[in-house]
Parts: sequence; structure tokens; C-alpha cells
Amino acid sequence: MQEAMLWHKERKKIRCELCARRCLIPENKEGFCRVRVNKKGTLYTLNYGKIVSMDVDPIEKKPLFHFYPGSHTLSLASVGCNFKCQFCINWEISQAEKITGKTYTPEDIVKIANEKNLKIIAYTYSEPTMFFEFAYRVSRIAKRYDIKSVFVTNGYLTSDAIKKIGKYVDAVCVDIKASANPEFYKKYMDVPDVKPIFNALKNFKKHRVFIEISNLIIPKLGDNPEDNHRVAEWIIDNLGSSVPYHILRFTPVYKMTDVPPTPLQTLEKFAADAKKVGLRYPYVGEWGSNFENTYCYNCRNTVIERTGIFVNKINLDKNRCPNCGFMINIKR
Repeated sequence: MQEAMLWHKERKKIRCELCARRCLIPENKEGFCRVRVNKKGTLYTLNYGKIVSMDVDPIEKKPLFHFYPGSHTLSLASVGCNFKCQFCINWEISQAEKITGKTYTPEDIVKIANEKNLKIIAYTYSEPTMFFEFAYRVSRIAKRYDIKSVFVTNGYLTSDAIKKIGKYVDAVCVDIKASANPEFYKKYMDVPDVKPIFNALKNFKKHRVFIEISNLIIPKLGDNPEDNHRVAEWIIDNLGSSVPYHILRFTPVYKMTDVPPTPLQTLEKFAADAKKVGLRYPYVGEWGSNFENTYCYNCRNTVIERTGIFVNKINLDKNRCPNCGFMINIKR
């Protein structure tokens, strides 16, 4: 066990200040996430350094299309989650009953990234907030070696958590589901309120973390076009029109195997509406989609050509369109 960050005592209990649930945890009990426990008046994290999954992925798989496009990342995860999504594609990790995984130190992770000549570490597969302390220490060390850090997150962090790690995380992809419909979150994810997600997005912007957003569209249960429209408008009003916006396909899995995959036509309809609202870079990361590539907003020249999540060609002049000189919102 490792002493946790971001908590305080309330009488004989502990208030966790890491995620927006802010669990009040009695002695010898765990929080909702099952990976933080109150032991004798101190909050401990149970999964520190316990890495259950590690792989090398294209950065586009996260999905991040505008953050070092064409690069690869060392992706890693630990067990645990502060959501209970009935459709979680990595439910074996996120909903695990026991703490498992091979033990690493933060220095080990940075060494592995260096040995593989990777300049990005992504905390992904499960919710990175659940191994916050480890990710924080890895990110601090990685910064010394000019290795970037990426959070792929459900966005249910407190402002204190974002302030703590905002100095070291370079980019974030916030994965919303069903266009952040509050009733869907309550019924199918056991999440009482979606407002903290939008507060987190504003806090990431405040701390100058590069932001991309994905939206998982679930047929019949979470595919309301009006909800998607509202999300696109919110992004423009609060984050700007240049934030990349990924419309994702639902895959039947876990407790929702009776729900069909999202039709490509629906995904493209949602992406087209986001574009109509004013978002400059809506994406559908599926082979054959009209929204795979990155186009110059000014002249519609293709500046990044993709097949699904794989980059075929980058056609940029110092992040500007070589055709008209328009600046593209890309980090590389």
C-alpha cells in the first residue's frame, strides 16, 4: 500500500478528494472505486505500481488525432474505476474484484519508454484517476526526459486533482458517453451527476492541458441527436471550436451484448451535425468514413490523411496548411 494523495479527515472517517464522488470512507472500508482504503485514519491506495496492462499503441488509438500525430505511446493501466459502465470494453480491468498486476516503480516505466524510444506515456485502458499517485510520479520523472504524458479519462476528477497533475500531464482525451445524457449516466453507469465532467474540461483548459473529446454513441439508449448538438455547442462556448471531437462506435460487450453496434451512418450524422454547429475537427475513426482525415478549416486541403486510426501522410508546414497558411490546432 501507498499513502494516497488528496484527502482529509472528517471526524472518524476520511473524505477522499480525488474524484467527484468525494467518498466519505469509514475505518477499514474502501471507496466506491475499491482501490482506496481507510486504514487507521490514513487513506491508502491499494494498486500503486500494480500494472495490469502495458502495450505500445498508435496515439490515434486513444483517440488523439492532433497530439503528435503518427506517434506511438507506451500505454499502461491498473485495476479499478469510479464508474460502473454496463458496456465497459475493458471491464475485466475496470471492475476487477482483486488487485492484480506486476509491480513497477515510476523509474521502471520511464526506463521502458526510453528503451522503446517512445516519447509519450498514456494512462489508459482503465480510468487513470484510479492510479493517480503512480501516474503523478511517473509523469514528473517523464518530464525530465521530455516524455509527454496523456490521460485518457472519464473526466470525473476534482479541481484539486487536476491542479495537482496539470503541471505534468500534457494532453487529455475525455471520453463522454451517450453525449453526457444525465439519465443515461445514472441508469447505465451508476454516475449521479455529469456536471463534474464539464467542470473538469474547463479546469484542464485552465491548466493549459491539450484537450480532445470523444463521444460514445449507443444505439437506442444513448443516440439522441439533440444531446450531441448541445455537447458540440458547449465545447465551442467553453473550450473553443478547434477542439478535436471524436464520435465513437459502440461495441456490444459486458452487460449490454443485446445492443447492436452503432451504424456508420449514425456516427457520420453526428459528426456532420457537430461540424454544422461550428466544431472544426469532428472525427469518426472508422475505415471508410468521410471524417477520418484532418482538413484545413480555411481551404479544405487534406493536411493529415488516415485510414481509421493509422496515419498515411502528414502534409503540414510547421503546423500550418501548406496550401493557404492557416494554423491547425496540432501539437507535434
